[in-house]
Amino acid sequence: MAYLGRSLLPLTRSFSTTCKLEINCHRASIARIGRLTYTRMYPTTLVQSDGSSITIRYHEPRKIIKLPLDLTTLSEAERKKRLDARKPKTKVVIEEDIEDDFDLGSYEHLWKK
Repeated sequence: MAYLGRSLLPLTRSFSTTCKLEINCHRASIARIGRLTYTRMYPTTLVQSDGSSITIRYHEPRKIIKLPLDLTTLSEAERKKRLDARKPKTKVVIEEDIEDDFDLGSYEHLWKK
């Protein structure tokens, strides 16, 4: 509070009317909450690289966390298969060759009188 004349008036900052930000209960359903630290821990499923899963307490509200697969533990055939699956797929273009053997002369009798 600041002393202005005879009375104590609170000095407050006023926001511009063009930049109005309404924070209500629907904001978190549209986008994630922009907090740097969360005050509580959330139950989250952690999926390990071998496929097993456990429930942990995580500092952000997430449903599932999947750990990456270590390629050095795989055999050579499995490693090659995984690396090939990462590459972009090539699209197969099928061109159909339509043979046009239409003969206009065979229908000439229909329009001749």
